[in-house]
Amino acid sequence: MTTAAKNTIIRATEGGYFGQFGGSFVPDVLKTKFDDLYSQFLNVLGDKSFETEFMSYLNDFVGRPSPLFYARRLSDYVGSKIYLKREDLNHTGAHKINNTIGQILLAKRMGYKEIIAETGAGQHGVAAATAAALFGMKCKVFMGKTDYDRQLLNVNRMRLLGAEVVAIEVGNSSLKDAVDAAIGYYIEHAEVFYILGSAVGPHPYPTIVSYFQSVIGKEARQQILDKENRLPDSVLACIGGGSNAIGIFGAFLSDNDVKLFAAEGGGEGLILGKTAATLSLGKAQAFQGSYSMVLQDEQGNPVNSHSIAAGLDYPGIGPEHAFLHESKRVDYSPILDSEAVEAFKLLAHLEGIIPAMESSHAIALATKILKNKNELSIINLSGRGDKDVERVLAD
Repeated sequence: MTTAAKNTIIRATEGGYFGQFGGSFVPDVLKTKFDDLYSQFLNVLGDKSFETEFMSYLNDFVGRPSPLFYARRLSDYVGSKIYLKREDLNHTGAHKINNTIGQILLAKRMGYKEIIAETGAGQHGVAAATAAALFGMKCKVFMGKTDYDRQLLNVNRMRLLGAEVVAIEVGNSSLKDAVDAAIGYYIEHAEVFYILGSAVGPHPYPTIVSYFQSVIGKEARQQILDKENRLPDSVLACIGGGSNAIGIFGAFLSDNDVKLFAAEGGGEGLILGKTAATLSLGKAQAFQGSYSMVLQDEQGNPVNSHSIAAGLDYPGIGPEHAFLHESKRVDYSPILDSEAVEAFKLLAHLEGIIPAMESSHAIALATKILKNKNELSIINLSGRGDKDVERVLAD
């Protein structure tokens, strides 16, 4: 593979850094595994047969390309022309399947027979279990007990697909604790391949996840050109760890006239312990294998996060997002739980689309920043909201 080809795909510098953020802060036993993983990843980037196989599964199994839908009634309500990138229509109901298909194909080429994964909202767990079933691999998914209880539909889906779901009852019993458990298991079991679900963690995972999710932005860019004969004024996404956001943002990062906005989980307000707004309140430190922004107390200890959206309930952030925040290329704003619930109901009523609670944060942000702007915008609708309906109606 030529250097030029590599540079169009990999934005991180040597060692997996985006500016000051990134790197690999892990035990030596994992450094060896991650070096091998990155080497194998670079090999498949230069292998046309891998790309062909990957795209064939995305097309024929996942159902890509996902549509770019003109949300006419939402547009009228907001006062801007809004398109929705319909990742909710993918098989399994979210963007997560793009990454799990890519990583399990990589695992297969490396000779692995068993995978593990972490999950918050359950969509990555379902996608990992789906990919494992497709390729006949064993699958174990780690999930915080809080998320396990509030996302029981996805727990049952994972079990039906043949995965073992391990409920973690330490700390906040949410996504952070599931990641800790998955990493601990990975260290002790050399025979497993870890499919990390977001653009977080040690190098090379942010780069690998970004690459497999970049299909979202590539499609969206071409689709908006086909429909409007120009690029959008803005692109919006929700952000927890950051995979759906970096997936769509990647295709527009070099277009300085395209504004990029991300909605963080604001929770109950910008108060430590009651929010997941990492880029609003966080500070830089090494956390779960990467140097990035983290919600922390005065002593520098990571604190528990909170968001009504399990997939956003995470005290860290992907290192590329920390860099994009610092460089001001992307504008990150907190959205409160109450605002996300209203947006959840709004899209259902106006467009007949029930969004994931995570995606509802991006809808809520759009109703604020695009109000009466008469701009052209794309919102990445990262997942569907079946898993959230019972909880919203109960409230």
